[in-house]
Amino acid sequence: MNIISNCKIDLPDWVIPLLEEREEPLATISQRMQLAIDLSAENVRRDTGGPFAAVVVNEATSELVSVGLNLVATAGVSSAHAEIVALTLAQVAHGDWDLSGAGPLQLVTTCEPCAMCFGAVPWSGVKSLICGARKKDAEAAGFDEGDKPDGWIRSLQRRGITVQCRVLRSEAALVLENYGKEGGTIYNASQGK
Repeated sequence: MNIISNCKIDLPDWVIPLLEEREEPLATISQRMQLAIDLSAENVRRDTGGPFAAVVVNEATSELVSVGLNLVATAGVSSAHAEIVALTLAQVAHGDWDLSGAGPLQLVTTCEPCAMCFGAVPWSGVKSLICGARKKDAEAAGFDEGDKPDGWIRSLQRRGITVQCRVLRSEAALVLENYGKEGGTIYNASQGK
């Protein structure tokens, strides 16, 4: 029997130096989304993962708490979506799976969450969700985003999570479009084929 007892997923080496170079504050949702878009584009450019990125920001202080990149293909782990990576790193930094005690945290993601990431949002403890591209933008590039309830935004709002979509949508969608056009790895399960 070959049972694996641990797993480590690291952000690429270029992420921290890139973040340290940034001088722009994260006071607005547009600045936060631009950082996420820049990270997603750099992830593609450096061939270290897919065209999605997310950041977790403390809304009260504008402090960057964590970043996440899509590392599915490079890590060989289907759950290594940008949102999951960003939330996981924020939870590790906070020392608790429940981020609600870390201040009003905001998850900013370059694309609205897929079915898996949608489920992670309310369980994480974030207070708001900001999305760039829409599901149809990711699907136009070839990704299978899975099924979410039609009223997914209202579902999160009923749980006290503020949601805003289409923030810098065209810029975020362009990263997805270019990735698809350039033949980037589309990591959908084979669906039994």
